[in-house]
Amino acid sequence: DKVKVAGITYNIETPDEVDDEADNLGHCVYQKQLIRIKAKMSQERREQTFIHELLHAIFFEAGYTDSDYEEMGNRLRLVLYQVLKDNPRLLVD
Repeated sequence: DKVKVAGITYNIETPDEVDDEADNLGHCVYQKQLIRIKAKMSQERREQTFIHELLHAIFFEAGYTDSDYEEMGNRLRLVLYQVLKDNPRLLVD
């Protein structure tokens, strides 16, 4: 499907593999406004991976570089995932 980040629409794909590396769970392609999440994982792992890749898109659109946020994105995805799961009302319009 799609997600908007800072007014930019990113398409979301869920292929069996996201690139040549079988252990890569997701990938954000900024130039194509594309988030790819490996399909063959548990729902929880797909959701965590989506949040991680979404954070990449957010940081990129905010002007940060990869070196600035890779570790931060890894840490934040776990905390943000848990906050959203424990507080589902946050996602309701």
